[in-house]
Amino acid sequence: MKRKMEAFGRLLQIMDDLRAQCPWDRKQTMETLRNLTIEETYELADAILESDLEGVKEEIGDLMLHMIFYAKIAEEKGAFDIADALNMESEKLIKRHPHIYGDLKVDGEEEVKRNWEQIKLTEGKKSVLAGVPESLPSLVKAYRMQEKTKQVGFEWRTSGEVWDKVVEELEECRLALIDKHSSQEERELEFGDLLFSLINFARYHGIEAESALARVNSKFKKRFEYIESKAPKALDAMTLEEMDLLWEESKSKS
Repeated sequence: MKRKMEAFGRLLQIMDDLRAQCPWDRKQTMETLRNLTIEETYELADAILESDLEGVKEEIGDLMLHMIFYAKIAEEKGAFDIADALNMESEKLIKRHPHIYGDLKVDGEEEVKRNWEQIKLTEGKKSVLAGVPESLPSLVKAYRMQEKTKQVGFEWRTSGEVWDKVVEELEECRLALIDKHSSQEERELEFGDLLFSLINFARYHGIEAESALARVNSKFKKRFEYIESKAPKALDAMTLEEMDLLWEESKSKS
């Protein structure tokens, strides 16, 4: 613990030095840091998907610096400091884990999550969905909303029921797409309904749609780059059949 506290204190001191002496760091605001923080978060997400623990270590440090940076700016404004933020988080965790810091008995992970959502409602949240950020990527947002509403019983009873909904939405989407009288908005809504139901079906089976799609994107990228590297001529001069042969070849390499 001492080693960890010393490392944290060292980073705090460096942040103080940078804010006082570095022209770039002095210029930054919460607003200018926002997009950089989002970028760092995605870099951490990439490292996790790639099982790159050295990368995870580096990105954790980068994100920690950003959190300290925000707290430093707030401290300069007289709003709060890093200690206030950490103590607030500690108090919240203690309150939301009565099975650890109180006398409540729980039976498994699902009951812990249900209690968490119920406690949040007692803290002034007006909706179970109040904690889902508006700016989350849509796949992640759909998953989180489904997870949260599940905790209050808004959930299909069986996997079969969830799949039936997927089939229903698939047919409605197909009909909207082939109907020449349907509007673009109607088509998008039906396609969105289909995606939402697929995310729900995946979640029901322990699959996070965002992570699953990210892995497929990575696989597609590697295989297409293989085609590019092995193509005997310009891609736009090749037939689909010629490219498909290289695609199949790439599958044996991955």
